[in-house]
Amino acid sequence: MTGDGTLTSESLRSSHRRSGRVVVVLGFAMLLAIAISAGIGPAFIDPLSVLGIIGHHTIGLPAEPGWTTTADTIVWVTRMPRVLMGVAAGATLAVAGAALQAMVRNVLADPYILGVSSGASTGAAVAIIVLAGSGGGALLLSGSAFLGALAATMLVLLIGGVSGGSGPVRLIMAGMAVGYVLSAVTSFLVFASDSPEASRSVMFWLLGSLANSHWPTVHLALAVAAFVVLALTLIGGQLDALASGDEASLALGIRPDRARMLLMVVISLAVGVIVAGAGSIGFVGLVVPHLARGLVGARHRTLLPACAFLGAIFLLAADVLARMAFMPQEMPIGVVTGVVGAPLLLVLLRRGRSQTSARSRVARGLAIPPKMTRNHR
Repeated sequence: MTGDGTLTSESLRSSHRRSGRVVVVLGFAMLLAIAISAGIGPAFIDPLSVLGIIGHHTIGLPAEPGWTTTADTIVWVTRMPRVLMGVAAGATLAVAGAALQAMVRNVLADPYILGVSSGASTGAAVAIIVLAGSGGGALLLSGSAFLGALAATMLVLLIGGVSGGSGPVRLIMAGMAVGYVLSAVTSFLVFASDSPEASRSVMFWLLGSLANSHWPTVHLALAVAAFVVLALTLIGGQLDALASGDEASLALGIRPDRARMLLMVVISLAVGVIVAGAGSIGFVGLVVPHLARGLVGARHRTLLPACAFLGAIFLLAADVLARMAFMPQEMPIGVVTGVVGAPLLLVLLRRGRSQTSARSRVARGLAIPPKMTRNHR
């Protein structure tokens, strides 16, 4: 660092290398979390056996299983779909939250401010309450939720993007308006339903759950998560520019309105897929980006992979707690993320305010008094 407080190229490279090492550590921590969470349940299975079962089903190693058929069924058939759905959901929501916070230049933004969650919830409520007797099961529920998310995205784009520009404030207001309307529609469907069981299913789904994860849905969610993480990481420089303001974006040849529109479409559809498979899970996209910035900084090339790994770990831990806290009953995972995420967010906000105050005091201490300036003249 130079005398005026700017970073030299060597210190920048050192900071980037440190951030890269942190991302690698988080990646290994996510793999360990997968092995541990897949083994936790009414029947505990040690992590080495879990890794062996996963390796046997994916790459054929080891060739001779050293575990029982029951353990194989528990891990691969029962637990791995929900674990991998948790990985996909946590990674997608965290990365989407970080990208949206850069897009709208607001660190309190999260994936659900665009009305996507409300649209998916309305679609799921229609499937559970209105179309309950038409068959289709989980595929009907997921398909209806995704169509609801897609319809909400198109409506937000029509209101906030096509007419009158697509600035961040306009998109946020359009998303909030659409979200409130669709939430009201969902509440009306629950109120008008004459089936208590259907209403209870809708409410449980609204709070999020990984219990109904199936391999076809998991495969789609994993593909979407991998695409979103990779695509947004590759355009990390553009996200840095958007976070710096429209003037900085224009100076780099980036059209901020068009970039925000494209980002919104991609993020909304990705979040729609996740909500269709796991329900509405809050606080992941809001809290995890703050934690990741504290570990690797605000550069999106490293921030987004860190968010993906940290979001997956956070959601896997929340799922284990949701499964084990009140056995044999399962708690909605959104309750766990809310209970853990809200206090954590308050701590992060208080720490950020303290750091801002400290920087302000330092800046005032370094300022040249007016009298000294006149004397030097």
